[in-house]
Amino acid sequence: MQCHFYLVGDDIATSQSVEIDSRWKFEDLQRAVGGVFHVAQPTGLSFHNPQNDSLTSVADIISASSPSSPIGLRVDGNAVQTPQGPPGLPLVGSFYEIFPDHLGNHYRLFRKYGPVIKTTNMGKTIYLTDDPQVAAVCLAESSYMTKKINSDHPLWGVKDNTAIFIGDTETENWRLAHKYLPPAMGPKAVRHYTSLMQDCARVSLPIFDELDTRDESWNVYQYMVKLASQTIGKFSLGKDFGHFDSIDSPLHPIVTNIASLLSLNKKITSRGEWYRHLPFGDPARLRHVQHTIYSLLQEQVDRVAAASTSKDAPMNEAALTADCVVDYLLHAVDEKGEHFPPGLILANMLIVTGAGFTTTSALLSWLIYCIVTYDGIQDRLYQELVEFGIVGPNGERNQTTWTPDLAHSLPYMDKFVKETQRLHNASFQPGRTSKTDVVLPGGYRLPPDSVIVPALYAIHTNPKTWRDPFHFDPDRWESEEVKNRHRCAYIPFATGPRGCIGFNFALLEVKILLGELLSRYEFVREGQEAIDYDPEFQLIRPLNFYVRAKRRV
Repeated sequence: MQCHFYLVGDDIATSQSVEIDSRWKFEDLQRAVGGVFHVAQPTGLSFHNPQNDSLTSVADIISASSPSSPIGLRVDGNAVQTPQGPPGLPLVGSFYEIFPDHLGNHYRLFRKYGPVIKTTNMGKTIYLTDDPQVAAVCLAESSYMTKKINSDHPLWGVKDNTAIFIGDTETENWRLAHKYLPPAMGPKAVRHYTSLMQDCARVSLPIFDELDTRDESWNVYQYMVKLASQTIGKFSLGKDFGHFDSIDSPLHPIVTNIASLLSLNKKITSRGEWYRHLPFGDPARLRHVQHTIYSLLQEQVDRVAAASTSKDAPMNEAALTADCVVDYLLHAVDEKGEHFPPGLILANMLIVTGAGFTTTSALLSWLIYCIVTYDGIQDRLYQELVEFGIVGPNGERNQTTWTPDLAHSLPYMDKFVKETQRLHNASFQPGRTSKTDVVLPGGYRLPPDSVIVPALYAIHTNPKTWRDPFHFDPDRWESEEVKNRHRCAYIPFATGPRGCIGFNFALLEVKILLGELLSRYEFVREGQEAIDYDPEFQLIRPLNFYVRAKRRV
């Protein structure tokens, strides 16, 4: 039987007919009608007669429908609507409504305009959401949403369809990368690299000892970049960057060029497409940096290939015997005996290396920030290290052999890391793109090819989800409120098929590195200057945060 429907909020003349079977369940009707109207979560559909009475059975809907009196559809009780946002200024659009404090300003705009907002910045239109239900729809690869990096996407300036993070989903290259790379970072493979993490932490200790002897404070982010990239360099490239050979050791060019790449891309994409094509300035520097970093990485890939003694093996076996990720990719074979295409190794190693140290260095910096900012945190973490035998009962530091089981068995450490990632997460812009016209939860409609960003900071501090959201409270992670939250209310590594594949490595790494540092030093903040994050970097990192690390006695 033909029934007629239209979305409340649209003109009634836009009604469409849908073939209905009277034997259907109500959920069957929701799915059929939702598919016609591109409603991403059809279970949120409700049906209404011209008097706006709710119709709750298939029989009632069939009897009430006619071509001249179509049934109205609401999404989660709402009429369909276009997301609102600041009107903006000529040419620059919403730029001055967003920058320099894009985290705080996005949060403010959500409070003003609702859970899905629209911003236009230098000609680029981006939608954002702080709603976990909307985020869940956006982050799922589906008939409505995907990761397609178009000219409005935050990663447009560094898009490369040969690399896993900065390429489109619906490509053969992404399918191959998503097949071969995850085994190298799964739980078993991470266990294989645990001693590497421990060794990298302990190599850094003489340098922090010397800084303490000199009674010098140090910039936390700069040293956490050294520490995180020292670890990821060995893990991904089999390369010792030499960051702790001496107190003044410089950052390796691979590290400095990747950092420049992310900084320049953020500057360029926030200023519009016209800026990207300038033959001088930041756009020219970005092109030069891209060429430089690929050359440096290729040299290291060639060195690993020349020195490798590994044999070809199935992916899961190769992940447990390889010296580093490059070595794994050179020798892992799939069920057909096929290797990862050599032409894809270079770009993917840029992602594994760059994403590995930039996110971890920022997270380590915020972890130390929370230790010295929030009362009692450092003492509780240290006491836990004593209770688990990592520090002796009289304060003596044991040479603990770290394992994933030990690191993940520290309950307060786990809660502390989660709460830091909730309130100070390094990543903030996992952009996704609509494939068709789509109606999101709440009734928000996006046109095709629209970029929407689940705004992680705003999601993690949404007052509808989190009690007292700006209060730092690791113990909240034991509460029923948090246990019953929506699955996308806390997504520090995003989620879905395009979620971070390195989260196992990252979480183990920060717990070991932080455990090693805390067992040896008491951190004290130096100076009272307010801590600023860098608005012109691809990740959220503190710029002006200094501490003294005092050797425990």
